[in-house]
Amino acid sequence: MSPASRSFFLPGIFALIAPLAFGADAPVAFTKDKVGKLAPNRYSTPTNQILTPAGIQVELPGMRPQAIAISPDGRLLVTSGKTAELVVLDAKTGAILQRVAFPGKLPPPESTVAELEKPAETAGTQTKPDTGAQLSFTGLIFSPDGQRIFLSNVNGDIKVFTVEKTGKVAPLKTLSLPDAKAPKRKQAIPAGLAMSRDGRLLYVALNLANKLAEIDTATDMVTRTWEVGVAPFDVALAEGKAYVSNWGGRRPGKGDLTGPAGRGTVVRVDAVRSIASEGSVSVIDLKTGAVGREILVELHASALAASPDEKHVVVANAGSDTLSVIETKTDKLVEKIWAREPAGLFGAMPNALTFDKTGKWIMVCNATQNAVGLIKFDPAGDVGSKLLGLIPVGWFPGAVAFDAAHKQICVANIKGIGSTKRFKPGEKVKYNSKDYFGTLSLVPVPSEKDLGVENALALANMRHPVIQAASLPPRDGQPAKPVPERVGEPSIFKHVLYIIKENRTYDQILGDMKAGNGDASLTLFGEKVTPNQHKLSRDFVLLDNTYCSGIQSADGHQWTDSAISTDYVERQHAGWPRSYPNLKTDDSMDALAYSPAGFIWDNAIAHKVTLRNYGEACVSESGWADKSKKGKPAWKDYLGDLTDETNLTAIRCKPGIETMRPFSKLDTVGWDLNVPDVIRAAEFIKELKQFEKKGEMPQLMIMALPNDHTGGAKAGVPKPAAQVADNDLAFGRIVEAISHSAFWKDTCIFAIEDDPQNGADHVSGYRTTAYVASAYTKRGKVIGTQYNNTSLVRTIELMLGMPPMNTMDASATPMSDCFTDTADLTPFTSVPNQTPLTTLNPEPKQIADKQLRKDAILSAKLPLSEPDKCNEDVLNRILWRAVKGTSVPYPAWAVSKVEDDD
Repeated sequence: MSPASRSFFLPGIFALIAPLAFGADAPVAFTKDKVGKLAPNRYSTPTNQILTPAGIQVELPGMRPQAIAISPDGRLLVTSGKTAELVVLDAKTGAILQRVAFPGKLPPPESTVAELEKPAETAGTQTKPDTGAQLSFTGLIFSPDGQRIFLSNVNGDIKVFTVEKTGKVAPLKTLSLPDAKAPKRKQAIPAGLAMSRDGRLLYVALNLANKLAEIDTATDMVTRTWEVGVAPFDVALAEGKAYVSNWGGRRPGKGDLTGPAGRGTVVRVDAVRSIASEGSVSVIDLKTGAVGREILVELHASALAASPDEKHVVVANAGSDTLSVIETKTDKLVEKIWAREPAGLFGAMPNALTFDKTGKWIMVCNATQNAVGLIKFDPAGDVGSKLLGLIPVGWFPGAVAFDAAHKQICVANIKGIGSTKRFKPGEKVKYNSKDYFGTLSLVPVPSEKDLGVENALALANMRHPVIQAASLPPRDGQPAKPVPERVGEPSIFKHVLYIIKENRTYDQILGDMKAGNGDASLTLFGEKVTPNQHKLSRDFVLLDNTYCSGIQSADGHQWTDSAISTDYVERQHAGWPRSYPNLKTDDSMDALAYSPAGFIWDNAIAHKVTLRNYGEACVSESGWADKSKKGKPAWKDYLGDLTDETNLTAIRCKPGIETMRPFSKLDTVGWDLNVPDVIRAAEFIKELKQFEKKGEMPQLMIMALPNDHTGGAKAGVPKPAAQVADNDLAFGRIVEAISHSAFWKDTCIFAIEDDPQNGADHVSGYRTTAYVASAYTKRGKVIGTQYNNTSLVRTIELMLGMPPMNTMDASATPMSDCFTDTADLTPFTSVPNQTPLTTLNPEPKQIADKQLRKDAILSAKLPLSEPDKCNEDVLNRILWRAVKGTSVPYPAWAVSKVEDDD
């Protein structure tokens, strides 16, 4: 599509968002578009953004491409990510030439052309002999002579491929690396790669070991290693030195405040928010072997690029939206380049960069802006280096290479076009949040005029006017509204309860509600199991176009709590080698994963909004009241304590993030599927009564209500329907209690899932359930406005007078159309559960159905007590059969279709 034709999009985009941005008194422009493909080369994401990628788009279904490289002769382009294969393309056209399996113990025959054209997940096992291997954070290069390709593998080694004169690529061998020797992981995590000019020496950033390694490519032996900073990401060579970027900055010293950094390691954190507080670059003299100075840069120091003349090395600071320029002669910082407007909110997230052949231009992937920035590089000039414009690409660009031969920018878009697929007309679609669909963008270097068009599109796609409008000052004399238009204007609401649930799609729960856009055939836990959620949706508003911004708990809880997902989290999808940062267990707490702009509770604390937390980001320490008693209580023990007041068990927790300690109720619990949600509800209601006696209640209350996640068919644990019924009853009782309290008139309750991964949906793999209940919520209305996790966060911020934390919540659509200015104080009355909470899964020997017996046996072996550890499809099939029986076919194929561009 030419820039002239692409400019056609501009009037429509600006017409949609201009009323909010430029007319403060005008109504908010709501969109009812569904997430997904809207038109050829136009997509809606569940993060408030539109995608209109420039240039050639190469579709990579099943992949999350995280690295990219161009052969020295400019013929080949290679990429890899998530799947255990190297994809080889024609650099000029983007045509896929090969899918080459990783070197493994049983190298397969080469794939046929027919197989190569299939999506990766259906190409057959012969393309994937090394099934456990997946791309690491970064690291993919050609040797200087173009005859070898080296790829970092998250499982602890380097994959090597040969390149024949014909351009054919083949797997060659695997290079071993030293053990990481981290407290909770032995394998190394190789990341960035660099190679000496003669191709004899390969340099590898060992991300978990905090080292740089040198490998002799003639012997495949590690010849030297050096100590560097925390979580080294990339390495660049210049002037006889190696420069290593450290995601987590300097290693902590004695007396430094630290937080977890994955696999038992630690990182320096700030005292206010417990978030990783440094980035740095280590400098090593390769001739003498001496480790030189460690240069402090900014947060999440990630990709590096050396200028062609080697006079400068530039580091992308993904956590600060800046680039730091190091002069190699002095190893001093000489310039800071902003990847966005300096006065703007966090949210450009520059995480990959490269120079053009002349060294006059830098191309940087601004991941959260879904764009590549063009920077005029002139650190010694009067004006200095400057970002001149943005080019729209795919979702979350994470690697970039400059193709000098064809004068184009090659970009790997990690999330591509999201969790979706492309199908021919009439072909059925399988919707699931794990339907990865990465893309490559091959973009001709634009002229100055064309860059203006592309920049305008990029700004419109990210709702830039809306982001700017979010910082407008409050106006005097504004009447109190449920959702103020500007931060600081009065709200009717004084208190908000924000409930975070687990892992359900819209169709799974509310697909049987005829008023909404549901598919009852996909409903697992309908009204008989979830009567309260159905009643809430009828009594108040039914939200049938609301989405999760993330796809699983690791990124889902980042979106629910901070309205953004960082470069560190997005890259960890390559096997979660450092941590699975879902904020539920000790091992899931990782200060490197947290947004540098903070969580919603940090926002509240900073703006003196009173806060109370019920289990979110807390680690369960629940057990027997008598701590000397062996074993752990089961579901029935906790439930018996609630109903019979036996006091044999005790629920307790500790904050996973130290910031939360003063604000968390430590005699309740977050993630612990043995503890019924009705107990969490009872603890909240007990404290609510105390608030009533005092006549005051915290302004922001956050609650984890996780049991709709369920625990499969394991004997002795609740049946899935019982666990979802427990979650539903707890939710209903909480709303009932607040609606009958003195705080009902000025309290709003929001609830949403953290992710939708454990089910099917006929609209989108991202679509989920969400609820809004208050005296000012509309009654009996269906709301088809497109909302997502950031919409809830933004609405809460407006109600409580808190500014947005980053560009994602700033660009979110406030949920104003869920409310009316006239109060209806009618309280909500919860509905008794129809599914007994004491209904437990039987022992396998008691099950007559052969398949259900197998499900029970398998469930006993699955790590269902840990968040998201078992195979999602396996669990989903077990849940389906547990509820529907074995006679109803599993909905492996949903009913919607998405037509191809042609």
